[in-house]
Amino acid sequence: MRTVFFISDRTGLTAEALGNSLLTQFTKIEFKRINLAFIDTPKKAKMAATQIKEASELDGQPALIFSTQISQEYHQLLIDSGGIVFDFFDTFISKLEDILGVESSHTVGLSHSMINENTYGDRIDSINFVLNNDDGLNTKNYDTADIILTGVSRSGKTPTCLFLALQYGIYAANYPLIEDDFKTIKLPPILQKYKGKLFGLTINPVRLQNIRDERRSNSGYASIDQCRKEVKLAEDIFVQNQVPFIDTSHTSIEEIAGRILNKSKIERRY
Repeated sequence: MRTVFFISDRTGLTAEALGNSLLTQFTKIEFKRINLAFIDTPKKAKMAATQIKEASELDGQPALIFSTQISQEYHQLLIDSGGIVFDFFDTFISKLEDILGVESSHTVGLSHSMINENTYGDRIDSINFVLNNDDGLNTKNYDTADIILTGVSRSGKTPTCLFLALQYGIYAANYPLIEDDFKTIKLPPILQKYKGKLFGLTINPVRLQNIRDERRSNSGYASIDQCRKEVKLAEDIFVQNQVPFIDTSHTSIEEIAGRILNKSKIERRY
């Protein structure tokens, strides 16, 4: 067990995302992750340093600290805590300053701020679009959609749409393939005119059964035979109609979204 702290003067999302990306390379070690966000006063910084020191003593080895802390005063407290600090800003900002020939602003929280109100508005609009066009609702809005995800129930359509909206401002709708859609190899009528916007999600039937069983235990909907049948027919529709698709079985939402963006060439709003 090794304790890991993600520390920031704001949300800590950047430190956590970058730190976790590095930690995934060390699969033989179990990590206890602690996110300390909004460390923006001397009192909070001292409390964080104390918590790090206590964790290091309990583990018998220095805690790891992934930090995007701007304040040098608070940064020094982290160093003095006895943990091992990986400071993302310190690592990259000074090199960027040398390359660009200017000093950085050293302003707290810019990566998650509302500096650009248009960007913030786009994000809210795109999230509202996803919520209003989830699970085949309001198909009349498909003209406005940047992308329409389709696949069997519980294949990951809704969370992927929300991630695309929140992270990139993409107007993402989703359409669930149901029993009536499997009576023919053709695309459902409502989707035929939007073929260029379609992207399919498929999933391993066993994985699908596990997910559905949590929702409706011991039902025909969650049976392995039903899952195999639906996945096979959905993939047949994708192949027959040349709809690009990916397998979501053991893939994170972030990676699913990244692959979709790479294959579909959708223009990101931010």
